[in-house]
Amino acid sequence: MVQGRRKRPINALILTRERIQEVLDDAVERGRMTRDDATELLAELVRRGTGGIAGTARRVTGFSSSFPIADYEDLTAAQVTDALDGLDTAQLRVVRDHERRNANRKTVLSAVERKLPS
Repeated sequence: MVQGRRKRPINALILTRERIQEVLDDAVERGRMTRDDATELLAELVRRGTGGIAGTARRVTGFSSSFPIADYEDLTAAQVTDALDGLDTAQLRVVRDHERRNANRKTVLSAVERKLPS
């Protein structure tokens, strides 16, 4: 630090997505909130925490152009479930595989499995 200057502390709180997910899972298990509410809250926290940077990065890298559902990472579980209508089997598998690797939301995975042919 340069003498005579004070560094201002950063006004930030750092929580990992995994830790937030653990807390929300615990709240659901204890009956404090529904799974859908927890999923929606997590999506909103991540959206606000990234300040829109994640969506921009996905668009620039082309993720959203080839992925079956536009702006997928910004959607709640209910919104994703609604967006599954009209997807073909291959697209449903892409959504399922991506969801398993990332948020792993049970409501989304169940909805995809119901739409996939047996």
